[in-house]
Amino acid sequence: MTTQFAKAYGFERRNVTLANWRATPFSRFSFGHAEEVVPSAMIAARTEVSEGEPVASDLLSLALPQGLAGQPDVRAYLDYAHTDAFVLMKAGTIVAEHYAPHAGIDQRHIVFSISKSLTALVIASLEADGLMDPDAPVTSLLPEAAGSAYGDCSIRDVLDMRVSLGFDEAYLNTDGAYARYRRATLWNPADPSQPDETLLAFLLTLKKDAHPHGGAHFYASPNSDLLGILIERATGERYADVLSTRLWKPLGAKNHASVTVDVEGTARAAGGISVTARDLSRVGEMLRNGGMVDGKRLIPEAWLTDMLTAGDHQAWVDGKSNFFPKGRYRSQWYQSGEPDGAFCAIGIHGQWLYVDPSTETTIVKLSSQPNPLDDELKHDNFAFFRALSTWTA
Repeated sequence: MTTQFAKAYGFERRNVTLANWRATPFSRFSFGHAEEVVPSAMIAARTEVSEGEPVASDLLSLALPQGLAGQPDVRAYLDYAHTDAFVLMKAGTIVAEHYAPHAGIDQRHIVFSISKSLTALVIASLEADGLMDPDAPVTSLLPEAAGSAYGDCSIRDVLDMRVSLGFDEAYLNTDGAYARYRRATLWNPADPSQPDETLLAFLLTLKKDAHPHGGAHFYASPNSDLLGILIERATGERYADVLSTRLWKPLGAKNHASVTVDVEGTARAAGGISVTARDLSRVGEMLRNGGMVDGKRLIPEAWLTDMLTAGDHQAWVDGKSNFFPKGRYRSQWYQSGEPDGAFCAIGIHGQWLYVDPSTETTIVKLSSQPNPLDDELKHDNFAFFRALSTWTA
């Protein structure tokens, strides 16, 4: 007999395992239920309140510019791009939403590396209260990092992905350092032939590359997991509690968020956060409004200005990125470098938070894209967002 679950997803729940949860088709379920696959900690909102019904809009049938991935309209593009949840805001108002049949308005969805960007916003709050100095050495908070790649770099080097690190961000690696990293975070099954490691123990084994810190942009997720550990050292509190107190509750989030943790409870600050699409859009709106929520400052103005303007373009170019030719990277956020001032948080498998201040546009797109990277689709998504930004509600 076919179960209701199988009718909804095309497979049975028992078929989703730690070995396949990031693979198609199983990701259609697991990306919306990461807490069922990997141990997780709650990031509490003040109270949970149902968002009600999605906003209906004729925008989903709006024709797209000719040639945009060969898709005739917005709805067709969202399906083409493996979209689970989509929110479009104009001047602070949701003007269009879309959820796949297996998703929903109150359902959390893992946002992968958008977690990095949320983590950095917590550090902004800590700096404002004198609890963390981005210019200080990592060892000022984590003395046991001495002797590792992080032993002689600054927290700012980590924030901007300019650590000299002997590590390859190889998402599909099965037998090297990245596979060890996945096992340490409990994202992959244990390997009986290899010793178990905690996330912190793994990070402290990473070695410096031949060049100095502070050079070319070099994207490496362990850096951001280290930031989560530094947050705990600076505050003496759990990462999930700090993010709740300093970001999620003051933001006015309507749903609890969550973050995956390792065997010691160390949060996967680089990629383990799950949130609803609407709550993520609230983050974008807060930043679009200068770090303010309901007339109260959440992100210091100086931090936000620095984040949006101070990234080193030459470091980005030297990092040989194939995206954002005019771009910059600062404090775990991407700056497009385009005249409209668009900036983004991006996660693998098609997770996006896109903000265009010039048109008062905020877009969230959460996805179960089969290929973790898919450079062609990344370029299509950016063109899609720019097209929607020109639309007038």
